[in-house]
Amino acid sequence: MLNSSVNITGCEPQKINHFIPIFLSFVFFVGFILNCISLWIFWFRIRQWNSTVILQFNLAIADAIITPAAPLIIAYSLTDDWIFGTFLCQLKVFLLSAHMYGSIYFLTLISLHRYFTVAHNIKGSILTKKSFITKLCLIVWGCLCFQGFPFFFTMRTSDIHGATKCLSFHQSDLVVLFFVWNWVIIFSGLLVPFTITIICYSLLSRYILKVNPMNSTSQIMLNKSVRTITVSLVIFIVCYVPVHITRTLGVTIALFFPSFCTLLENVEVAYYITWMLSGTNCCMDPILYCFASENFKNTFMRGFTLLQRFRRSLRVTAANDQSLQGDSASHERPSGLHLTVSTVNTDLTPESASNSNA
Repeated sequence: MLNSSVNITGCEPQKINHFIPIFLSFVFFVGFILNCISLWIFWFRIRQWNSTVILQFNLAIADAIITPAAPLIIAYSLTDDWIFGTFLCQLKVFLLSAHMYGSIYFLTLISLHRYFTVAHNIKGSILTKKSFITKLCLIVWGCLCFQGFPFFFTMRTSDIHGATKCLSFHQSDLVVLFFVWNWVIIFSGLLVPFTITIICYSLLSRYILKVNPMNSTSQIMLNKSVRTITVSLVIFIVCYVPVHITRTLGVTIALFFPSFCTLLENVEVAYYITWMLSGTNCCMDPILYCFASENFKNTFMRGFTLLQRFRRSLRVTAANDQSLQGDSASHERPSGLHLTVSTVNTDLTPESASNSNA
Protein backbone atom coordinates (compact mmCIF):
# COMPACT_ATOMS: atom_id res chain seq x y z
CA MET A 1 0.00 0.00 0.00
CA LEU A 2 1.30 3.47 -0.90
CA ASN A 3 2.75 5.48 2.00
CA SER A 4 1.89 2.67 4.39
CA SER A 5 4.11 1.49 7.21
CA VAL A 6 4.25 -1.86 8.96
CA ASN A 7 3.93 -2.09 12.74
CA ILE A 8 3.64 -5.56 14.22
CA THR A 9 5.00 -4.76 17.67
CA GLY A 10 3.35 -3.23 20.72
CA CYS A 11 -0.16 -3.64 22.09
CA GLU A 12 -2.97 -5.08 20.04
CA PRO A 13 -5.63 -2.51 19.06
CA GLN A 14 -8.92 -2.66 20.89
CA LYS A 15 -11.80 -4.03 18.83
CA ILE A 16 -14.46 -1.48 17.93
CA ASN A 17 -17.84 -2.25 19.48
CA HIS A 18 -20.66 -2.90 16.98
CA PHE A 19 -22.75 -0.22 18.65
CA ILE A 20 -20.34 2.49 17.45
CA PRO A 21 -21.12 2.31 13.70
CA ILE A 22 -24.86 2.14 14.48
CA PHE A 23 -24.64 5.22 16.68
CA LEU A 24 -22.44 7.08 14.20
CA SER A 25 -24.83 6.27 11.34
CA PHE A 26 -27.73 7.69 13.32
CA VAL A 27 -25.81 10.82 14.39
CA PHE A 28 -24.42 11.54 10.93
CA PHE A 29 -27.83 11.01 9.29
CA VAL A 30 -29.72 13.23 11.75
CA GLY A 31 -26.95 15.82 11.67
CA PHE A 32 -26.96 15.81 7.86
CA ILE A 33 -30.73 16.39 7.75
CA LEU A 34 -30.65 19.14 10.40
CA ASN A 35 -27.72 20.93 8.79
CA CYS A 36 -29.31 20.74 5.33
CA ILE A 37 -32.45 22.31 6.80
CA SER A 38 -30.36 24.95 8.60
CA LEU A 39 -28.39 25.87 5.49
CA TRP A 40 -31.61 26.01 3.46
CA ILE A 41 -33.20 28.36 6.01
CA PHE A 42 -30.13 30.59 6.11
CA TRP A 43 -29.78 30.74 2.34
CA PHE A 44 -33.38 30.91 1.14
CA ARG A 45 -35.55 32.07 4.05
CA ILE A 46 -33.54 34.73 5.88
CA ARG A 47 -33.50 37.72 3.56
CA GLN A 48 -31.55 40.21 5.64
CA TRP A 49 -28.27 38.81 6.90
CA ASN A 50 -26.58 40.40 9.89
CA SER A 51 -23.34 39.53 11.65
CA THR A 52 -25.08 36.89 13.81
CA VAL A 53 -26.50 35.05 10.79
CA ILE A 54 -23.10 35.08 9.06
CA LEU A 55 -21.47 33.39 12.07
CA GLN A 56 -24.26 30.82 12.35
CA PHE A 57 -24.11 30.06 8.63
CA ASN A 58 -20.37 29.38 8.85
CA LEU A 59 -20.96 27.16 11.88
CA ALA A 60 -23.50 25.15 9.87
CA ILE A 61 -20.93 24.73 7.08
CA ALA A 62 -18.36 23.52 9.61
CA ASP A 63 -20.90 20.96 10.85
CA ALA A 64 -21.76 19.81 7.33
CA ILE A 65 -18.16 19.52 6.13
CA ILE A 66 -17.84 16.08 7.75
CA THR A 67 -20.47 14.64 5.38
CA PRO A 68 -18.05 13.39 2.65
CA ALA A 69 -16.01 11.51 5.25
CA ALA A 70 -19.00 10.06 7.13
CA PRO A 71 -19.42 6.91 4.95
CA LEU A 72 -15.67 6.20 5.22
CA ILE A 73 -15.74 6.59 9.01
CA ILE A 74 -18.76 4.29 9.35
CA ALA A 75 -17.24 1.64 7.06
CA TYR A 76 -13.95 1.82 9.00
CA SER A 77 -15.76 1.38 12.32
CA LEU A 78 -17.60 -1.64 10.89
CA THR A 79 -14.57 -3.51 9.55
CA ASP A 80 -11.83 -2.05 11.81
CA ASP A 81 -9.66 -2.11 8.69
CA TRP A 82 -8.92 0.94 6.52
CA ILE A 83 -9.24 -0.20 2.90
CA PHE A 84 -9.52 3.18 1.18
CA GLY A 85 -5.88 4.09 0.75
CA THR A 86 -3.60 6.76 2.14
CA PHE A 87 -5.07 9.81 0.40
CA LEU A 88 -8.60 9.18 1.69
CA CYS A 89 -7.12 8.61 5.15
CA GLN A 90 -5.46 12.03 4.92
CA LEU A 91 -8.68 13.58 3.62
CA LYS A 92 -10.65 12.02 6.47
CA VAL A 93 -8.29 13.44 9.09
CA PHE A 94 -8.36 16.86 7.40
CA LEU A 95 -12.18 16.94 7.36
CA LEU A 96 -12.39 15.73 10.96
CA SER A 97 -10.04 18.51 12.02
CA ALA A 98 -11.91 21.19 10.05
CA HIS A 99 -15.25 19.92 11.37
CA MET A 100 -14.32 19.83 15.05
CA TYR A 101 -12.18 22.94 15.31
CA GLY A 102 -14.30 24.92 12.87
CA SER A 103 -17.26 24.30 15.17
CA ILE A 104 -15.19 25.27 18.23
CA TYR A 105 -13.89 28.50 16.69
CA PHE A 106 -17.28 29.65 15.41
CA LEU A 107 -18.98 28.79 18.71
CA THR A 108 -16.38 30.95 20.45
CA LEU A 109 -16.94 33.82 18.00
CA ILE A 110 -20.70 33.58 18.57
CA SER A 111 -20.18 33.82 22.34
CA LEU A 112 -17.86 36.82 21.94
CA HIS A 113 -20.27 38.47 19.55
CA ARG A 114 -23.24 38.01 21.87
CA TYR A 115 -21.37 39.42 24.83
CA PHE A 116 -20.00 42.57 23.17
CA THR A 117 -23.16 43.42 21.21
CA VAL A 118 -25.51 42.85 24.16
CA ALA A 119 -23.59 43.72 27.31
CA HIS A 120 -21.76 46.72 25.86
CA ASN A 121 -24.65 47.62 23.57
CA ILE A 122 -22.40 49.25 20.99
CA LYS A 123 -24.46 49.27 17.82
CA GLY A 124 -21.65 50.80 15.79
CA SER A 125 -19.13 48.27 17.04
CA ILE A 126 -16.88 46.55 14.55
CA LEU A 127 -18.36 43.20 15.64
CA THR A 128 -21.75 44.27 14.26
CA LYS A 129 -20.40 45.07 10.79
CA LYS A 130 -21.06 42.36 8.25
CA SER A 131 -17.90 43.12 6.28
CA PHE A 132 -15.69 42.61 9.34
CA ILE A 133 -17.44 39.41 10.40
CA THR A 134 -17.17 38.05 6.85
CA LYS A 135 -13.43 38.73 6.80
CA LEU A 136 -13.11 37.19 10.26
CA CYS A 137 -14.86 34.00 9.07
CA LEU A 138 -12.53 33.82 6.06
CA ILE A 139 -9.55 34.11 8.43
CA VAL A 140 -10.95 31.23 10.49
CA TRP A 141 -11.30 29.05 7.39
CA GLY A 142 -7.75 29.98 6.42
CA CYS A 143 -6.53 28.90 9.87
CA LEU A 144 -8.43 25.62 9.56
CA CYS A 145 -6.79 24.91 6.20
CA PHE A 146 -3.36 25.86 7.56
CA GLN A 147 -4.00 23.63 10.57
CA GLY A 148 -5.16 20.60 8.60
CA PHE A 149 -3.15 20.87 5.38
CA PRO A 150 0.04 19.30 6.86
CA PHE A 151 -1.91 16.05 7.30
CA PHE A 152 -1.63 15.49 3.55
CA PHE A 153 2.16 15.30 3.97
CA THR A 154 2.56 13.60 7.34
CA MET A 155 -0.41 11.25 7.79
CA ARG A 156 -0.17 7.68 6.50
CA THR A 157 -1.71 4.31 7.19
CA SER A 158 -0.06 1.50 9.14
CA ASP A 159 -0.43 -2.28 9.02
CA ILE A 160 -0.93 -3.41 12.62
CA HIS A 161 -1.62 -7.04 13.53
CA GLY A 162 -2.98 -7.83 10.07
CA ALA A 163 -5.22 -4.76 9.74
CA THR A 164 -4.64 -1.34 8.19
CA LYS A 165 -5.08 1.56 10.62
CA CYS A 166 -5.73 5.22 9.96
CA LEU A 167 -5.26 7.67 12.86
CA SER A 168 -4.72 5.12 15.61
CA PHE A 169 -2.88 5.23 18.95
CA HIS A 170 -1.04 2.09 17.84
CA GLN A 171 0.79 3.73 14.92
CA SER A 172 4.13 3.81 16.73
CA ASP A 173 5.88 5.49 13.80
CA LEU A 174 3.50 8.47 14.12
CA VAL A 175 3.09 8.62 17.89
CA VAL A 176 5.57 11.50 18.31
CA LEU A 177 3.69 13.50 15.66
CA PHE A 178 0.37 12.74 17.37
CA PHE A 179 1.77 13.80 20.76
CA VAL A 180 3.17 17.13 19.54
CA TRP A 181 0.15 17.97 17.41
CA ASN A 182 -2.24 17.06 20.24
CA TRP A 183 -0.63 19.45 22.73
CA VAL A 184 -0.47 22.28 20.21
CA ILE A 185 -4.09 21.90 19.20
CA ILE A 186 -5.38 21.29 22.71
CA PHE A 187 -4.06 24.74 23.65
CA SER A 188 -5.15 26.68 20.56
CA GLY A 189 -8.21 24.62 19.71
CA LEU A 190 -9.72 23.92 23.13
CA LEU A 191 -8.24 25.71 26.14
CA VAL A 192 -8.24 29.21 24.64
CA PRO A 193 -11.73 29.01 23.04
CA PHE A 194 -13.25 27.28 26.08
CA THR A 195 -11.77 29.89 28.43
CA ILE A 196 -13.10 32.73 26.27
CA THR A 197 -16.58 31.18 26.25
CA ILE A 198 -16.57 30.77 30.05
CA ILE A 199 -15.45 34.38 30.50
CA CYS A 200 -18.20 35.63 28.16
CA TYR A 201 -20.80 33.59 30.04
CA SER A 202 -19.59 34.86 33.43
CA LEU A 203 -19.44 38.50 32.38
CA LEU A 204 -22.81 38.37 30.68
CA SER A 205 -24.38 36.67 33.71
CA ARG A 206 -22.94 39.36 35.98
CA TYR A 207 -24.18 42.06 33.64
CA ILE A 208 -27.70 40.66 33.53
CA LEU A 209 -27.96 40.95 37.32
CA LYS A 210 -27.45 44.71 37.00
CA VAL A 211 -30.19 45.21 34.42
CA ASN A 212 -33.43 46.74 35.59
CA PRO A 213 -35.90 43.82 35.84
CA MET A 214 -38.75 46.19 34.93
CA ASN A 215 -37.27 46.62 31.45
CA SER A 216 -38.84 43.54 29.87
CA THR A 217 -37.33 44.09 26.41
CA SER A 218 -33.77 44.18 27.68
CA GLN A 219 -34.45 41.25 29.99
CA ILE A 220 -35.74 39.08 27.14
CA MET A 221 -32.77 39.94 24.94
CA LEU A 222 -30.30 39.23 27.72
CA ASN A 223 -31.96 35.94 28.64
CA LYS A 224 -31.76 34.85 25.00
CA SER A 225 -28.07 35.76 24.95
CA VAL A 226 -27.43 33.81 28.16
CA ARG A 227 -29.20 30.76 26.68
CA THR A 228 -27.07 31.05 23.54
CA ILE A 229 -23.79 31.06 25.46
CA THR A 230 -25.11 28.32 27.77
CA VAL A 231 -25.75 26.05 24.79
CA SER A 232 -22.23 26.80 23.57
CA LEU A 233 -20.83 25.80 26.97
CA VAL A 234 -22.88 22.58 27.03
CA ILE A 235 -21.59 21.67 23.55
CA PHE A 236 -18.03 22.31 24.74
CA ILE A 237 -18.45 20.23 27.90
CA VAL A 238 -20.30 17.31 26.30
CA CYS A 239 -18.72 17.13 22.86
CA TYR A 240 -15.20 18.55 23.01
CA VAL A 241 -13.66 18.44 26.48
CA PRO A 242 -13.98 14.64 27.04
CA VAL A 243 -12.53 13.65 23.65
CA HIS A 244 -9.52 15.92 24.14
CA ILE A 245 -8.86 14.42 27.59
CA THR A 246 -9.00 10.81 26.41
CA ARG A 247 -6.97 11.59 23.29
CA THR A 248 -4.27 13.28 25.38
CA LEU A 249 -4.13 10.27 27.71
CA GLY A 250 -3.95 7.91 24.74
CA VAL A 251 -1.05 9.58 22.93
CA THR A 252 0.82 10.10 26.20
CA ILE A 253 0.57 6.42 27.16
CA ALA A 254 1.42 5.31 23.62
CA LEU A 255 4.58 7.45 23.63
CA PHE A 256 5.92 7.09 27.17
CA PHE A 257 4.33 3.83 28.40
CA PRO A 258 3.92 1.67 25.27
CA SER A 259 4.09 -1.57 27.27
CA PHE A 260 1.09 -0.71 29.47
CA CYS A 261 -1.31 -2.53 27.18
CA THR A 262 -4.22 -2.89 29.62
CA LEU A 263 -4.14 0.79 30.46
CA LEU A 264 -3.96 1.76 26.79
CA GLU A 265 -6.88 -0.55 25.96
CA ASN A 266 -9.05 1.05 28.65
CA VAL A 267 -8.17 4.55 27.47
CA GLU A 268 -8.87 3.50 23.90
CA VAL A 269 -12.36 2.33 24.85
CA ALA A 270 -12.97 5.61 26.66
CA TYR A 271 -11.69 7.50 23.61
CA TYR A 272 -14.17 5.70 21.33
CA ILE A 273 -17.03 6.69 23.65
CA THR A 274 -15.99 10.34 23.87
CA TRP A 275 -15.35 10.45 20.13
CA MET A 276 -18.93 9.31 19.55
CA LEU A 277 -20.14 12.10 21.84
CA SER A 278 -18.08 14.62 19.89
CA GLY A 279 -20.05 13.74 16.77
CA THR A 280 -23.33 14.83 18.36
CA ASN A 281 -22.34 18.50 18.07
CA CYS A 282 -23.78 18.62 14.54
CA CYS A 283 -27.17 17.69 16.05
CA MET A 284 -26.92 20.19 18.93
CA ASP A 285 -25.89 23.30 16.99
CA PRO A 286 -29.38 23.85 15.44
CA ILE A 287 -30.62 24.38 19.02
CA LEU A 288 -28.16 27.26 19.21
CA TYR A 289 -29.57 28.77 16.02
CA CYS A 290 -33.08 28.72 17.47
CA PHE A 291 -31.93 30.55 20.61
CA ALA A 292 -29.82 33.08 18.75
CA SER A 293 -32.15 33.95 15.88
CA GLU A 294 -35.89 34.46 16.22
CA ASN A 295 -36.26 34.41 12.45
CA PHE A 296 -34.54 31.03 12.21
CA LYS A 297 -36.64 29.66 15.07
CA ASN A 298 -39.91 30.79 13.49
CA THR A 299 -38.96 29.35 10.09
CA PHE A 300 -37.78 26.10 11.66
CA MET A 301 -40.95 25.69 13.72
CA ARG A 302 -43.11 26.66 10.75
CA GLY A 303 -41.52 23.85 8.78
CA PHE A 304 -42.39 21.33 11.49
CA THR A 305 -45.93 22.73 11.63
CA LEU A 306 -46.32 22.29 7.89
CA LEU A 307 -44.95 18.76 8.17
CA GLN A 308 -47.46 17.93 10.90
CA ARG A 309 -50.29 19.39 8.82
CA PHE A 310 -49.14 17.35 5.83
CA ARG A 311 -49.08 14.16 7.90
CA ARG A 312 -52.52 15.02 9.32
CA SER A 313 -53.90 15.62 5.83
CA LEU A 314 -52.52 12.25 4.72
CA ARG A 315 -54.28 10.54 7.63
CA VAL A 316 -57.53 12.36 6.84
CA THR A 317 -57.26 11.40 3.17
CA ALA A 318 -56.64 7.77 4.09
CA ALA A 319 -59.61 7.80 6.48
CA ASN A 320 -61.84 9.34 3.78
CA ASP A 321 -60.75 6.69 1.28
CA GLN A 322 -61.62 3.95 3.74
CA SER A 323 -65.02 5.49 4.47
CA LEU A 324 -65.76 5.84 0.75
CA GLN A 325 -64.85 2.21 0.20
CA GLY A 326 -67.11 1.24 3.09
CA ASP A 327 -69.99 3.33 1.68
CA SER A 328 -69.61 1.85 -1.80
CA ALA A 329 -69.62 -1.66 -0.36
CA SER A 330 -72.76 -0.95 1.68
CA HIS A 331 -74.50 0.50 -1.39
CA GLU A 332 -73.66 -2.57 -3.46
CA ARG A 333 -75.27 -5.02 -1.00
CA PRO A 334 -78.90 -3.59 -1.06
CA SER A 335 -78.81 -3.38 -4.86
CA GLY A 336 -78.07 -7.07 -5.00
CA LEU A 337 -80.94 -7.83 -2.64
CA HIS A 338 -83.27 -5.67 -4.74
CA LEU A 339 -82.33 -7.54 -7.88
CA THR A 340 -83.03 -10.84 -6.16
CA VAL A 341 -86.42 -9.76 -4.91
CA SER A 342 -87.29 -8.39 -8.35
CA THR A 343 -86.35 -11.67 -9.93
CA VAL A 344 -88.53 -13.58 -7.48
CA ASN A 345 -91.45 -11.26 -8.04
CA THR A 346 -91.04 -11.59 -11.82
CA ASP A 347 -91.23 -15.35 -11.58
CA LEU A 348 -94.46 -15.17 -9.55
CA THR A 349 -96.65 -13.76 -12.36
CA PRO A 350 -100.28 -15.05 -12.85
CA GLU A 351 -99.15 -17.11 -15.82
CA SER A 352 -96.46 -18.82 -13.91
CA ALA A 353 -98.84 -19.36 -11.05
CA SER A 354 -101.41 -20.96 -13.32
CA ASN A 355 -98.74 -23.09 -14.94
CA SER A 356 -97.61 -24.20 -11.59
CA ASN A 357 -101.16 -25.08 -10.58
CA ALA A 358 -101.56 -27.06 -13.75
